[in-house]
Amino acid sequence: MTWFLKPETLPEKFAVMLLAVLLFAMIMGLVLAVVDRPRLPRWVPVVGYLGPALLLIIFGLLWPGMLTIRNSFYNATSTDYIGLANYQQIFTDEGFLIVLRNTVFWVILVPLVATALGLIYAVLVDRTRVEKLAKTLIFLPMAISMVGASIIWKFMYEYRDPSLPQIGLLNQVVMWLGGQPQQWLLNPPLNTFMLIVVMIWIQAGFAMTVLSAAIKAIPDEIVEAAKVDGVTGMKLFVNITVPSVRPAIIVVLTTIAMGTLKAFDIVYTMTGGNFNTSIVANEFYTQSFNQGQRGLGAALAVLLFIAVTPMIIYNLRQMRISEGER
Repeated sequence: MTWFLKPETLPEKFAVMLLAVLLFAMIMGLVLAVVDRPRLPRWVPVVGYLGPALLLIIFGLLWPGMLTIRNSFYNATSTDYIGLANYQQIFTDEGFLIVLRNTVFWVILVPLVATALGLIYAVLVDRTRVEKLAKTLIFLPMAISMVGASIIWKFMYEYRDPSLPQIGLLNQVVMWLGGQPQQWLLNPPLNTFMLIVVMIWIQAGFAMTVLSAAIKAIPDEIVEAAKVDGVTGMKLFVNITVPSVRPAIIVVLTTIAMGTLKAFDIVYTMTGGNFNTSIVANEFYTQSFNQGQRGLGAALAVLLFIAVTPMIIYNLRQMRISEGER
């Protein structure tokens, strides 16, 4: 049965996957068969339906989270208690300070630029003849995986010697304009901003979709009344559209910010975190699995959790306020 715990060949992996699906189906069937009996006490179906979810949360989220917090106060092998030494290293070491700086750039630029582009785009294509096609085109990047998008943009930034034909679109455009091709992913801090562009390209479609729905929910009476008063163009956008969709803008900003904090695929695929492009999520992986520094990796994971938590709380509060206004 060792193959079940560590499958190596393709048939063994398929067999493990099939057994896992069958086991899940059997457990769920047993739970449903027990809790659906009409004469059982009320607490039995409650425990039956909520019990598996609670167990998954406890052993799949809470327990690993507690272990991560504990490991952040220990050394690389999690055997010796070293207190706040890992956190001190993160906030004093030059390499980690670059990681924190890059993360700040990501968290500020990606939500702001992606949301702004999504809002402007949603307003421009609203109620036009090509609205569906235009929205489909801007939303398409959301259907591409982060790795797929990273590979696409890696080709966009591809560099070749000026004497050779350029296959990277950006360098080809630079040469058409009379410039010299650049190694966009090798030169810090420019390379960090080139990676940020990829995340903005992906998230702009999400922002556009949510904000477009919010714009369509603005009552026509408000818009017509504003136009009667002579409010048109930019004034209509600033004084009517933006205040009306403010709750949606906040949700989009915080949602994209949370996703950006956890961004890993783009950095790992395009640069591997090299050339001063690493961010907290990527550095957590590098320290934990590549460098064998479990304590530092755990400390980075805790910092990531601390950074995400206020955004989640703020997002939930705004959603409750929005529901209360309705």
